[in-house]
Amino acid sequence: MTLKAKAAALAAAAGVAMGMPNAALAATASQESFGVLPDGRQVTAVTLANEQGVSATVITLGATLQSLIMPDRNGEKADVQLGYPTLEGYLAKPEYFGATVGRFANRIAKGRFTLDGKTYETPVNNGPNSLHGGTTGFDKVLWEVVSVEDGPTAKVTMRYVSPDGDQGYPGELTVFAIYSLDEENALTIEYRATTDEPTIVNISNHAYWNLLGEGAGSAMGHVLTIPADHYTPVDETLIPTGEFRPVEGTVFDFREPHAVGERVRDASDQQIVYGRGYDHNFVIAKTVSDEPRLMARVEEPVSGRSFELWSNQPGLQFYSGNFLDGTIAGKSKGIYRQGDTIVLEPQLFPDTPNQPTFGSGRLEPGETYRNVMIYRLSSGQAKAAR
Repeated sequence: MTLKAKAAALAAAAGVAMGMPNAALAATASQESFGVLPDGRQVTAVTLANEQGVSATVITLGATLQSLIMPDRNGEKADVQLGYPTLEGYLAKPEYFGATVGRFANRIAKGRFTLDGKTYETPVNNGPNSLHGGTTGFDKVLWEVVSVEDGPTAKVTMRYVSPDGDQGYPGELTVFAIYSLDEENALTIEYRATTDEPTIVNISNHAYWNLLGEGAGSAMGHVLTIPADHYTPVDETLIPTGEFRPVEGTVFDFREPHAVGERVRDASDQQIVYGRGYDHNFVIAKTVSDEPRLMARVEEPVSGRSFELWSNQPGLQFYSGNFLDGTIAGKSKGIYRQGDTIVLEPQLFPDTPNQPTFGSGRLEPGETYRNVMIYRLSSGQAKAAR
């Protein structure tokens, strides 16, 4: 390499390191229609794509991650997100595929909580409890596209304004969902929310992962690591008992890597019986942090695909696809069955508003709720030197 060429290469590398635009490393964002709702409103799909062969498509219905395509160790691409090829599926049987869930993600016991001495009720839609905000949570509403950006990091920002009293929750809540993809294969989902009166907030993403490819069959061979010393056991309706139970010596110990299917049917643990597998909150920390921390690592040995999940949230809900029952055909026309996916949701602990030892889900006017989730994707390929 000549001295001039070497200087140019170093300058380009320095530009990338400093976040300066580089045409060879420009991620892109594009928009198209994903269909029309029965009331005539347009659903938009925004696709973020980078030069490494990774692309993420987000639709405005539910601010939903509809697709995530990534290569395997041999460069073969597959969509690793369960979901539907068209809008009709999301309307007919949504199942939270890739959706933004809130106002309060996970379960609230009996759909009731108390704030400043007043009891509020939100619709019961999961046995005797409220799940993911109620019958018309954030997953079922149409979000507005605020901005779409190309560049070293491609980004789409969506907004939804939840009115005072929506699903029984107090206060007008303004929510932003920000999806971004960079050239280092980091897919980031960030939620921000503000309110005009005291309320409770817990927003997460319900991505259904199968790193073999959606429709490829069981995800029980995925190898999972969760750096949690405790989890929160549940009753028969999947509401936490309030206990912080050590994972040591249990099927919930993922501090060292384990295949999900290794212990998912171990009925000697009553918790597995209650959840029909894993559907439990793991205690990563007791409080929300300023900076993201490692929540989980997932590796799929056949394809070589893997990811690390980082978030600022204290809890990680791990769900092993226990309630998929073979009645859904996904994007590749494969039938989705029990165990064909895993779900990892960074969030506050379930039923936090009713469990004082879990902290608080309260949001005050003037404050900003924030949940940032970073998926550091890897194909298992060695990166070429630049």
